[in-house]
Amino acid sequence: MSKLILFFFFINSSVFAQIDTSAYNTQRKKINLLLEDRSVKFSRYDNSLTKKSGIFGLKTKRDMQASNDILTQIVVTDNNIFSELKILLDYKDFEKKEVEHRAETIEGRIDRFQTTITRLQQENEKLKVDLQKQTGKLNRMLIYLVSSILLLLIVIIYAIRLKNLRKADI
Repeated sequence: MSKLILFFFFINSSVFAQIDTSAYNTQRKKINLLLEDRSVKFSRYDNSLTKKSGIFGLKTKRDMQASNDILTQIVVTDNNIFSELKILLDYKDFEKKEVEHRAETIEGRIDRFQTTITRLQQENEKLKVDLQKQTGKLNRMLIYLVSSILLLLIVIIYAIRLKNLRKADI
């Protein structure tokens, strides 16, 4: 019965671990996509800085606005990255707490098993001592029984001889 319970415990914990790992990997992929998007936006920003469409090769107001818009998109992407990183760190914290909880649970179970084993060993020793005492008593009773039977046989043999001697005398 206990093996069955342990079997289901390990199956459930491995399923939860797979779900956690899957969520963690999904979150990592999301962050990697955001980082790639940021990289593309930064390349666009870098290109917009070098773009000069004004008279005499100067930057126009539209060029600067485009650069600022791209920079704003980068900041928004960075904020999204930070939000997703926080979620990822929360997953890690959760996993860490889950592992600590499992370790405490297993440690408690090990302590209880050790206590049970110690108690059973003590009971086993007590039963061995009781067995030795009972064996000693049984041996003494057997000696008394054999002695009594021998004594009874001796008395019976003596009585039969006495009877035969009396019959022979008559």
